[in-house]
Amino acid sequence: MPRAVPESEVTSEFAVPEGLKVPQPSAAEPEGSAFSPPSTYHARTAPPAFTPPTGIPVVTLTKDLPWQDRMRTMLRLPVAERPAPEPVQRVEDDGGPAVPRVLDLTLRIGELLLAGGEGAEDVETAMFAVCRSYGLDRCEPNVTFTLLSISYQPSLVDDPVSASRTVRRRGTDYTRLAAVYRLVDDLHDPETHVSLEEAYRRLAEIRRNRHPYPGWAITAAAGLLAGAASVLVGGNLVVFVAAALGAMLGDRLAWLCAGRGLPEFYQFMVAAMPPAAVGVALTLAHVHVRASAVITGGLFALLPGRALVAGVQDGLTGFYITASARLLEVMYFFVGIVTGVLVVLYFGVKLGAPLNPDAALHLSERPLWQLGASMLLSLTFAVLLQQERSTVLLVTLNGGVAWAVYGAMHYVGDLSPVASTAVAAGLVGLFGQLLSRYQFASALPYTTAAIGPLLPGSATYFGLLSIAQNEVDAGLVSLVKAASLAMAIAIGVNLGSEIFRLFLRVPGADAARRRAAKRTRGF
Repeated sequence: MPRAVPESEVTSEFAVPEGLKVPQPSAAEPEGSAFSPPSTYHARTAPPAFTPPTGIPVVTLTKDLPWQDRMRTMLRLPVAERPAPEPVQRVEDDGGPAVPRVLDLTLRIGELLLAGGEGAEDVETAMFAVCRSYGLDRCEPNVTFTLLSISYQPSLVDDPVSASRTVRRRGTDYTRLAAVYRLVDDLHDPETHVSLEEAYRRLAEIRRNRHPYPGWAITAAAGLLAGAASVLVGGNLVVFVAAALGAMLGDRLAWLCAGRGLPEFYQFMVAAMPPAAVGVALTLAHVHVRASAVITGGLFALLPGRALVAGVQDGLTGFYITASARLLEVMYFFVGIVTGVLVVLYFGVKLGAPLNPDAALHLSERPLWQLGASMLLSLTFAVLLQQERSTVLLVTLNGGVAWAVYGAMHYVGDLSPVASTAVAAGLVGLFGQLLSRYQFASALPYTTAAIGPLLPGSATYFGLLSIAQNEVDAGLVSLVKAASLAMAIAIGVNLGSEIFRLFLRVPGADAARRRAAKRTRGF
């Protein structure tokens, strides 16, 4: 039997053995609140991810801002962070807005804007403004070149309503574009009550409206544009007449091809042949004129400057799918022009026409003549774009300012043509945004025609001529220069518009609104 242990000697198994020293804490940690900041937190070095003590500032939009800026700001916000809607139109007194009809009207308005050459961001802004005018705030428009779609969700528990529309045909008519902008402005104006039926009626009238200029005026404008462009690169009166005749003949042939249903690629190819043929014929006839000026003038009327500016603008504003499609369209048009001119130049070289690519280095400088020619080019370009008569004078002056800035920087200041073109195009975008901003209209009628004198017609022609004479390296260098000038035009126009929006804002546009208008979420 084991010996019994006295009760006084019994110890716990958790007792500390004798001889072992346990370090004691110097001082007990005081008990604190669960809401007190950690000991490692300092207010001065706090990360910006913490909510500030005053809370997240609410985005407020003053009525002094144009509707384009207010709608663009809200469109860039998530749906949950947008301000509460203030409907200014009423469809029915008791039943609320007819959602399918409002979405259909929105898509039809967006279709006209996109078909008229408006940028994807501006199309989405106008579509969002129409929906918000009828009280549909939880909507998401989406534009991808030829497809328009919009989705509206009444609440988090309701099923969304979606609709889409495809743009089958595109055409340039800035008068129709301005009429659509006036309709959107009236819909968004709280003092103007436009019912849904009235909006449909006005939209039908806009579709049925005839062009402001007849066909013969368009053909004459194409001829005058080519003649002015030929004077711009050093031509005389004979060159002016020859370039005008070639461009008018090419315009009529393009209309004939369009009536037969041929794609636009072949229309551009056929339209580029007559000016080149006229220049080669004058050279073969030993007429003492600059054939390069004749052909260059004809190219000015065909270069797709409008589509290029729209494509680059979409890319800079984050619509990469639409930008890629538009730039691909520009490439096809350009290849069509190149094909038509190369065919004529190839046969001209085979026939012994003394065409000289080195003439590109000897362009004459005639400031007054070139300034007048640039203004005439902008005026005729505005007619080709079917602009309203009230905007023709303003865009003509804008084109003259663009050429004056380019000539002062390139010819007088001896700067590179790419930098000079970018600065001149930036001023075009700046003035175009200034002219259109408080008229609640699109900036395209004030900028597109004004960039006409800056288009790289001469660089394109001399590159094609070098390729036709088997000087491929020199030709590619000249074509790369033409592409650089075209990109400088597009980026300059967009940068000028963004600079105006960034710095020249009306009172009330504080930093909170600028932060809310960010296009990206990571910066």
